[in-house]
Amino acid sequence: MRLHRLTVTAFGPFAEPQEIDFDALSAAGIFLLHGPTGAGKTSVLDAVCYALYGSVPGPRQAPGTTLRSDHAAAHTPTEVTLELTAGGRRLEITRRPEQERPKKRGTGTTKDKAQSWLREHTGEGWEPLSRSHQEIGEEVEQLLGMSREQFCQVVLLPQGEFARFLRADEAARGRLLGRLFDTRRFAAVEALLGERRRAAEAKVRAGDEKVLHTAQRLAQAAGDSADLRAWPMPGHQPGDPGLAEAVRAWAAVARCAARERLDVAEYALAAVESRHAAARRAAEDARELDRLQRRHAETVRRAALLAEAEPERERVRGLLDRARRGALVAPALELRGAASAAHLAAAHAEASARAQLPPTLKEAGTEQLADVEQRLREALGALGAAQRAEQRSAEIGRERADLERESRAAEEQHQESAEWLERWETTRTELQDRADAAQQAATLAEQLAGRLEPARMQLNSARRRDELDAEAERAAAELLTLREESGAARERWLELKEARLRGIAAELAEALVAGEACTVCGSAEHPAPARPAPGHVDRAAEDAAHALFERAEQARAAVERRLAAAQEARAEAAAAAGEATTAELLALTADLSARHAAAHASAAGLHAAREQLARAEREHAARSADRQGAETRAAARASRREALDREQAGLEAELALVRDGAPTVAARARTLEDRVRMVSGAATSLRRAESTAGRLKEADDQLADAAFKAGFDTIEAAADAVLPEYERTALQHRLDAWQTEEALLADRRRESGAAEAAALPPAAPDAAEAYAASAAAKLRTAGSAADAARVRCTELDRLSRQAEQELRALGPLREAYDRVARLAGLTAGTSADNERKMRLEAYVLAARLEQVAAAATVRLLRMSGGRYTLVHSDARSGGRGRSGLGLHVVDAWTGSERDTATLSGGETFFASLALALGLADVVTDEAGGMRLDTLFIDEGFGSLDDQALDEVLDVLDSLRERDRSVGIVSHVADLRTRVQAQLEIVKQRGGSVVRHRTAALTD
Repeated sequence: MRLHRLTVTAFGPFAEPQEIDFDALSAAGIFLLHGPTGAGKTSVLDAVCYALYGSVPGPRQAPGTTLRSDHAAAHTPTEVTLELTAGGRRLEITRRPEQERPKKRGTGTTKDKAQSWLREHTGEGWEPLSRSHQEIGEEVEQLLGMSREQFCQVVLLPQGEFARFLRADEAARGRLLGRLFDTRRFAAVEALLGERRRAAEAKVRAGDEKVLHTAQRLAQAAGDSADLRAWPMPGHQPGDPGLAEAVRAWAAVARCAARERLDVAEYALAAVESRHAAARRAAEDARELDRLQRRHAETVRRAALLAEAEPERERVRGLLDRARRGALVAPALELRGAASAAHLAAAHAEASARAQLPPTLKEAGTEQLADVEQRLREALGALGAAQRAEQRSAEIGRERADLERESRAAEEQHQESAEWLERWETTRTELQDRADAAQQAATLAEQLAGRLEPARMQLNSARRRDELDAEAERAAAELLTLREESGAARERWLELKEARLRGIAAELAEALVAGEACTVCGSAEHPAPARPAPGHVDRAAEDAAHALFERAEQARAAVERRLAAAQEARAEAAAAAGEATTAELLALTADLSARHAAAHASAAGLHAAREQLARAEREHAARSADRQGAETRAAARASRREALDREQAGLEAELALVRDGAPTVAARARTLEDRVRMVSGAATSLRRAESTAGRLKEADDQLADAAFKAGFDTIEAAADAVLPEYERTALQHRLDAWQTEEALLADRRRESGAAEAAALPPAAPDAAEAYAASAAAKLRTAGSAADAARVRCTELDRLSRQAEQELRALGPLREAYDRVARLAGLTAGTSADNERKMRLEAYVLAARLEQVAAAATVRLLRMSGGRYTLVHSDARSGGRGRSGLGLHVVDAWTGSERDTATLSGGETFFASLALALGLADVVTDEAGGMRLDTLFIDEGFGSLDDQALDEVLDVLDSLRERDRSVGIVSHVADLRTRVQAQLEIVKQRGGSVVRHRTAALTD
């Protein structure tokens, strides 16, 4: 990897765009980045790291920090562009962080998202590759072969990092090496083995717990017995030795005891079953004897009752015999009753009909009444034509009344239409004038509406212009005050900072501890530490002043943005409002609004006026046409009225002859109809009475014959013998019941054993049942005991087999646990087989550390004049601690090996530098041989004397043998005469700037 060009804008201390040409600086092999404290030397390295990885090293990327320059203008975006060659490809990376900018319209700010661009230079120029943060990050890591952390350790050798690495304890050194060489897979192996050991241990403990649970179930199934009290359940815990043997032995004892108890229970059950069978047979015999004795007594009692009912049986038999003979006469009785009822009704109807006849017909016979009826019907038929004539006469009367009403209505309508037509011309003129006036008002309203809306918009713009004028004046006054306050705060902060820098030696001296190395010179002796001068300024005071300055700057920037936004908005409002004042525009708008409202109100009746005129014209045309038709209709009505009068006179003459004194033909017809119905009804009643008298005589003859045949002397005796069906059924049921009871008692007397049982003493079934119940309860108890013993044996056999299966399955788990536990202890450094207590990851890192120490020694020998050599130490720390990542220095002058903490400040620097360069070589090789053509070393040269500085520079200059260029970041003045190519960072009030310089070298 070789850097070519870096451009930063509004980044860190750099406000304006700054370009750094690394090709020109790298031409000499070594170049110097120098400048005063806080100018931005480290910010150049941050920009390189940000361009490559999208973030800066260490705490400078912590939450709450920002990459944007406080000196930059609000509209200038923060941007970093880096041109480099990696993997044989010429690339350009441009990044912009997330940042706020003023809104293009209105006031306030808006946030722009982070952006990235990646381009590649080909034969045809720059071609874009990607704008995705993720794709660019993956491409950079793949080309460089390093993560950001590795890049910062290998390419950007940071301030003091490797001095701390040189003196760090083994744990801290292991964490750094683990990140650089990515030994997470070995730590993952340790964790995996530890997890497998815990999993195997959990399986073994789960197996033991399962076996113990089964043993507890065995104890519950075995129950409490005297045989088992001498062999208590073993009290082992999961993981205890001998658990399997104890469980097997106790299960065998429990099974033997259970089988013995089962044998005893089965013997007892057989004896109880025999006693229970005998008791059950005795109870059945007692129940049978009791049944026979009770049945014999019941038979005797019911036979006595049947003998007592014999007289009643004879009486019922007689009633049934008379009822059967009476049933033969019943049809004739019913026929005679019906004939008698019909004759009585017919005679009553005949008397009523004769009472309504005129005196001349009261004694008339059937034939005479039929003749009278015939004559009346002929007279009624002759009235049909007269009724139709009478109906037509009524219709003529109604039609003449309708003609009269039509004539009166037509006369009234004709009079009203004549008056309306006389007023037509005046009405038409008024309606036309009203429509014309509304049309003119509508045209005026449309014209005024087109002028009113622009006038309102111009008035709103004028009001907005006046408001923004006042706001701009307030913002300008506030900005003037804030600028003065910001300038004063900045001067105060710079004064305090300079005062603190003048007394920085005393501040550093306060942190010195006797026996510990100085962070500046590295010496453990502090003969004359500086003392604070009166009025010394500490960091807290400087930070407070800086915070006050930042708040003042933020307030000033906010007011500047508000003023700019107000001025821009005021210009837009003034352009829209024009030269007129707000009062003039307000008066113009009010006048146009009033005129428009009046015209709009007048124009609102245009449609109604036009519609009213059209309706009036249609009505005029209709009335004119109707007046001509009215005369024709009046002549037709007069002609029709004369024809009706003639027809009415002829009909009245004809009807006078037919009515025969009745008011109408219909009244005459109703009189004749009433007489027809009366004569017809009387004739019908007379014929019905004669018919029913004949049927009554026939019924009397049939009844007398039926009574004689049934054996009755008189008709009355036959009628008394007839009984209803339900009474005959009830009597028959009683007789059938007696016969059934008699047959049942005969069957019982023929049964065997009943008489013999009656001769025996009374049976005692309750006592026999009680004894049988007692025997059954004893049988159930004995059966339950036997079943329980049988179930206990079965359950113990099953649980014993289950326990044996669990114990056999637990054997391979114990073997696997022992094997994994030995491996996990060995890799974790806790096993007795691992004498040095070294973890697997530490073992791998120790090999890498040996490589790093060997690579560092090559340069350390040159920088120390052949005196010091770095070696890896695997000695255990702290007596009982672990070993593996120790680092010692071998002093060739004394031949002794000692800890690196004993080196002086300058020795510590070039030992740390050699270690960093060696680590860079090893990590580079580890990354697949990726070429690192540009390195940066940040500070530390101030602790070297002239000879040591020359030796260090010679070593750095030798890096060109591997075609590398080295950038030294330092403010040591002596380096400016020793390094030709220089990049100076100049600190200014408006932001730092960079300058390329070439110094004349001194011998």
